[in-house]
Amino acid sequence: MKNTLNLKVLAVAAALGAGLLLSGCKSAPELTAAQAQALIQAKYDAAPAVGANIVIDDAGMQQGVHAKYWDLAKPNPVKYWADFKLTAEGKKAVKLLKGGDVIEWRPENAQDKKFSIVVTTVATNHLKAKDVKDPSDDVGGTKTVVFSEAVSLDGVPAALADIAHNPGNKLASKKTATFALDGGAWKLQSIN
Repeated sequence: MKNTLNLKVLAVAAALGAGLLLSGCKSAPELTAAQAQALIQAKYDAAPAVGANIVIDDAGMQQGVHAKYWDLAKPNPVKYWADFKLTAEGKKAVKLLKGGDVIEWRPENAQDKKFSIVVTTVATNHLKAKDVKDPSDDVGGTKTVVFSEAVSLDGVPAALADIAHNPGNKLASKKTATFALDGGAWKLQSIN
């Protein structure tokens, strides 16, 4: 009987102790999708601006000629090869990855419409966080958020922006941001 009474007293003391412990703990502040987006965008805005890499395929080459970004410099003995020289307008809009001002168009054969080059826009912008999902709880008290990291074409000439929307260009990619509680506030820990 004495053991049962001691066991009951011990159980009541444990329950009271747990109640006191829990009442003394503060709950973590909420992290909304809008708050997560603001923290991610602040990190992007603080990073150096970047140009957008644009894949230019056969259709894009033709669009670039019509936009007067490049002109045929010289035909090549291989009839489906050609060299295109950047115009003054083209030099304002794009940079070639290899440098210089001559595009060496070298498809495998005359029917090769998939041959492409990559140029970088001269206009530099910060990446944009878009389509931010609601945060989910992670192990260890962190939260993760899935979002789209989008290339910004702000300030890019309309003709080049049209070329950037051709197939083969990836202007957004899925990313995951991890947030941790630091001093009572959520802080961006990493973006993967």
